[in-house]
Amino acid sequence: MNTKRIALLTVYAVIAVASMVGIINANSDRAEFIIKASIQASTQDEDYVGLLAFKEYVEQASEGRVHVQLYSSGQFCGGVPECIGNLQKGVLEMFPTTAGGTGNFFAPAQVLDLPYVFDNDKQAQCVLDGPILSKMRSTVLERNLQIRLMGVTNTGGWRNFATTSKAIHHPQDLVGQKIRTTPAKIQQELVRQLGANPTPVSWAELYTALATGVVEGSKNGIQDIIGAKLEEHLKYIVLDGHSYMAALWWFSEPVWQSLPKDIQGIIEQGFVRQQKAANDLVFNQEANSYTLFEKAGGKVYRPTPSEKQAFKDASKNMRQWFKDNYGDDWLTLLETSVAQCATDAS
Repeated sequence: MNTKRIALLTVYAVIAVASMVGIINANSDRAEFIIKASIQASTQDEDYVGLLAFKEYVEQASEGRVHVQLYSSGQFCGGVPECIGNLQKGVLEMFPTTAGGTGNFFAPAQVLDLPYVFDNDKQAQCVLDGPILSKMRSTVLERNLQIRLMGVTNTGGWRNFATTSKAIHHPQDLVGQKIRTTPAKIQQELVRQLGANPTPVSWAELYTALATGVVEGSKNGIQDIIGAKLEEHLKYIVLDGHSYMAALWWFSEPVWQSLPKDIQGIIEQGFVRQQKAANDLVFNQEANSYTLFEKAGGKVYRPTPSEKQAFKDASKNMRQWFKDNYGDDWLTLLETSVAQCATDAS
C-alpha cells in the first residue's frame, strides 16, 4: 500500500473514530436529523472513504443539526432490492448501486455499462456529471420510485476481464470460460457476445466461487479485486477496460422532502466532497493496486491497439442489443454526451 493511500485512510479513520466517540460534530442524541448511509463494501473501500468525507462536511456545516451514521459490509441491508426498498420507505437515507445493479429497478441506467464507450477517467466523469445524470434523476422522480439520484462516483476504476488459469489477450481466449457477472442483463449479454459463459454470482460468494471453480474469471476493477483478496485466485488480468465502474448514489425521496432547504443544500455540497474523495482515492491508488496484484504472482496484460480494437469489434452488437431492449433515447443521449465531452477535452 503506498504512502498516499495510507495517509488518506489514516486521516479518515481518525475522523471516523473521533466521530464515534463524540469528539467531532454532533452526536445522534443532539441532532435534529439522522442520515443513515449504507454500502456493501468494507471500510477500506473508496465508497466508504467518500462517505467519511461526506459525514465530516455535513456534520460540521450543519453545526450539529445533522448526524451521519455509516454502515459498511452490508450491515444495514443485504442486496440491492432490500436496500432500495429501505430508501423508498424512508428507513435508510443513502445507498449506492452500480449501473448494472440500477438496472434491477431502472433498466435504462444500464446504458452506462455499455462496453468500450469511454476513453479515460476524465471523459467518463464528464459524461456522468452531465445531461445524462440530470435526465436519470428527473425520470426516476417522474416514475415515482421514491428515490433521488444525488450523483456518481468511481467505485473501483475500470472493469477488466480477470481469470484464474488462462491468460486473455484476445476475445477468442474468452470462449467457453465461465465468467462471473452480476445479475444485470447487460453484463451477461456482453460476456455472451464475447463467447464466454455468463455466471451470475453474488459479490459475497465470489471468492469461494473462484476457489472452487464455479467460475473461472470475473470482470471487476482492480481496487475491488485487491480489496476482496481475489488476487489469491485470479492470476491474469487483461486491461481491456470495457466499462467505467460508476456508483450511482441514491437518497430517500420521502426523507429528502422532509428536510429544510438549507439542510438539502448542505447534503448536496457534502456529496461534492464525497465524490472528490472517492474519485481521488481510486485515481491515485489504481496503479499501485496493479503492482500489488503482480507481487501476488498475477500477470497484467496490456493489449495492443489492434487487440483492444478486436474486443470492441467482438462486442459491437451491444448497442443494437440495448436499442432493441430499451429504445434509442438513452443511447443517443449517451453518444451525444461522449462526443461533447471529447470535444471539450480537446
